[in-house]
Amino acid sequence: MTSPTETRSVHVPQPGEPAPPLALRDGGGTGRRLADERGRWVVLYFYPTDDTPGCTTEACAFRDAVEDLRAAGAIVWGVSPQDARSHQRFSSKHGLNFPLLADTDHGAADTWGTWQLKTRYGRSYMGVARTTFLVDPGGRIARTWERVRPEGHAGEVLAALREAQAEAAARA
Repeated sequence: MTSPTETRSVHVPQPGEPAPPLALRDGGGTGRRLADERGRWVVLYFYPTDDTPGCTTEACAFRDAVEDLRAAGAIVWGVSPQDARSHQRFSSKHGLNFPLLADTDHGAADTWGTWQLKTRYGRSYMGVARTTFLVDPGGRIARTWERVRPEGHAGEVLAALREAQAEAAARA
């Protein structure tokens, strides 16, 4: 067993690599599997905690951009270690219009390389590193954002989605 602050090799999926598997339940109890979304673009963002300032800023920005993202053919999923009940409260409080997936054992965060050693105020602990992935319709990573700053990030993701779609169309 590893200690809470043990460092280990972490691999965050990078562009061109196959997206790791993901199968979690959302705040309403519905099972969501990334494999079921083949043929669609998926914005998958990992965030540390429901209802904290940075996470709220990020979630509300995706809420405000979700119609543009959907019009561009993408869906949005947020993932954090809180349980379904916490996700329901957070989603309801802020009118979120996309699913939040419960990764209570941080298994998905481990698989996606976002469960990392963090340091804050001199204290080291394991937690989710704010990271976003754009997964293409073929199930490969099109773009990875690590150490995300929530302000303006949703717009950055939308611009990258459009760019990736243009590049895919040019190759076709």
